[in-house]
Amino acid sequence: MERSPVSRRRALAGMAVALGGAGYVGASGVSGGSETVSMLAAGSLNNALENGLRPSVDARLEVEAHGSAQVARLVAEGAKTPDIVSLADVALFDAWVKPAWYAEFATNAVVVAYNPETEGGRRLSAVGADEWYRPLLDGSVALGRTDPDLDPLGYRTLFMLELATAYYDLDVDLRETIPRREQVYPETQLISGFETGAIDAAVAYRNMAVERGYDYVELPAEIDQSDPRLADHYSRARYELPDGTVVTGRPISYGSTMLRESPVVRDVFEAHVSGPYLESFGFGVPADYPRYTPHAPDTLAN
Repeated sequence: MERSPVSRRRALAGMAVALGGAGYVGASGVSGGSETVSMLAAGSLNNALENGLRPSVDARLEVEAHGSAQVARLVAEGAKTPDIVSLADVALFDAWVKPAWYAEFATNAVVVAYNPETEGGRRLSAVGADEWYRPLLDGSVALGRTDPDLDPLGYRTLFMLELATAYYDLDVDLRETIPRREQVYPETQLISGFETGAIDAAVAYRNMAVERGYDYVELPAEIDQSDPRLADHYSRARYELPDGTVVTGRPISYGSTMLRESPVVRDVFEAHVSGPYLESFGFGVPADYPRYTPHAPDTLAN
């Protein structure tokens, strides 16, 4: 699959952009409705839920966003009991949450977003898609990434580096050489590191760069984990989480389920997994999505 080397800054007309911050976002400013619907969601969904889904539903919507691995643990341990759970890796449903069913509803890609106003960002822009890793290796770019123990973006960053080492046939192992502990930021604060000047670039999901209007290096499909046809190729990369769970590389697919069902919760869920807002915020929505696993309620299944 041929990709353009560098995707330029893009503005999404009429979009209110959240700049990150704390994981919890309250329900202020929501439209009317007597029933509150709570969502525990992947941090990369936060902006789309707040500024895309929230204005489209009548319920009082409460969104709490963290890394997906953390979300899955909170639910599995009973620390959180939201009405709706949405994760950036459907494998985490099978590993921890174990719902009766879930819906796959969006895809994404790993990119290297950068701030073209900094020296490090300009270095990335200059080398583009062919040699983006070189300024990361020589330390001339301050890089941000997320914690692989807390969210899929973190371990997908490691997968990307491992796959890139093979793709570019390098003598140096990017997965071993580039990551450093000081690079780690919470997923909900990663891109906002550009505004504070803390980082020049970040390994992020494409939607995170698109919705904030940042330039990014678009990586080959063999690396960015976006193409279902390359599932076997991605699966060569693995990561062991602190509890011993081993996650394996796979095409990025977001999943969601309801833990409590009511007419209002169902309406919010359907708007969440089927709403046109997803593509506006940089997510991919294949023609056969939302795709339900067996045992989904008859009122939802296609």
